Amino acid sequence: MVGSYANGGSAAALAAEEKLDELRRLLGKSDGDPLRVVGVGAGAWGSVFCALLQDAYGRHRDRVQVRVWRRAGRAVDRADAERLFEVINAREDVLRRLIRRCAYLKYVEARLGDRTLHADEILRDGFCLNMLDTPLCPLKVVTNLQEAVWDADIVVNGLPSTETREVFGEIGRYWKERITQPLIISLAKGIEASLDPVPRIITPTQMISNATGVPLENILYLGGPNIASEIYNKEYANARICGADKWRKPLAKFLRQPHFIVWDNSDLITHEVMGGLKNVYAIGAGMVAALTNESATSKSVYFSLCTSEMIYITHLLAREPEKLAGPLLADTYVTLLKGRNAWYGQKLAKGELTLEMGDSIKGKGTIQGVSAVNAFYELLSQGSLCVMHPETKKPVAPVELCPILKTLYKILIKRELATDSILQAIRDESMYDPRERIEMAQRQSLYRPSLLGLPKGDAKA
Repeated sequence: MVGSYANGGSAAALAAEEKLDELRRLLGKSDGDPLRVVGVGAGAWGSVFCALLQDAYGRHRDRVQVRVWRRAGRAVDRADAERLFEVINAREDVLRRLIRRCAYLKYVEARLGDRTLHADEILRDGFCLNMLDTPLCPLKVVTNLQEAVWDADIVVNGLPSTETREVFGEIGRYWKERITQPLIISLAKGIEASLDPVPRIITPTQMISNATGVPLENILYLGGPNIASEIYNKEYANARICGADKWRKPLAKFLRQPHFIVWDNSDLITHEVMGGLKNVYAIGAGMVAALTNESATSKSVYFSLCTSEMIYITHLLAREPEKLAGPLLADTYVTLLKGRNAWYGQKLAKGELTLEMGDSIKGKGTIQGVSAVNAFYELLSQGSLCVMHPETKKPVAPVELCPILKTLYKILIKRELATDSILQAIRDESMYDPRERIEMAQRQSLYRPSLLGLPKGDAKA
């Protein structure tokens, strides 16, 4: 059974207790003072992340508390209530749990249209509105942000990057009187572009630090090739937690589970940026899949071209880009297979969604690849970052060597082209052999540390 110790036995319970006690000691927690973990945002990954911690450590209530903040008032529509009722009745363990909690009747009433459920209400029973088919364990849900975070020891950012600055700006006001700084783990995969005084990327961890005053050494990023529902269903997965030496190793140990392996890495900002980059090209992959009736040949052509562009861009962002190749390609691969950004591209190409509907989609949450397309295009179109064109031998903005990125920008942001333009982009007879673009990146000295806000010559975030 998902969310229980029945299959793990007493050895797993003892190991969890030891990991919890070790982290409590590092954070200076005294007896009787529980470690307070708060998830901010309740999308699919944010909810699953907190549910994993609740499953692993929730039995030690005197030593740890896991809570989730989400906004109140989001109603569950009739179609979702009907789907939720089907899910409940298909899972005997979930059905029995709700009956024991005297919570089943409200789902019957919602199914009949006699009651309106709300997202925070169903999350308390273990149902995430963006992932109804995967029941979680019951969660402690708080709808007042100040109540949720004011005394938190660890805050998990499960918000989209487009909402991170605003919400953590509010959190920063609540933390002005804090004596100790919390730890923050950001799950957000997205970026913003800042063009003044010089073009550079702003990541969610930087947004959080700027908004709250929490030093960057206390903020970490966790990412990897993961699908939230599969992780909760105990499919084997791995991830990296990136940040300062002091915290990343103990947190990796604390988060690690038999089916969820967490490695650690010091390169915070670059890994964070890579998490946003793959979302850009996932949207295009979804379009190609839909427009070619899932042609394996067309999808592989697109994959070779988009990965060559991503590798080219990593040469602009990293002194040693080859170290990012594995994590970036793995994350890209799973996103293309089953991620929400590829799904969004498919729906756009099929006409089942339109750009006028925005990038916050019912049942999926925010499609972060849309804002990432805009950010990467804006950055890479700056003349101050010019590179040498291999044929004309004249300086051009880097985006001129990224035709897929240019096409996605014209489709999604400028809305000048139809979705089938992505096929024209990959079938262009003048398109470089992907190998040539990679060799071009390797021959030229492309690294621009200023893009990550680093001084010239610096290689670490």
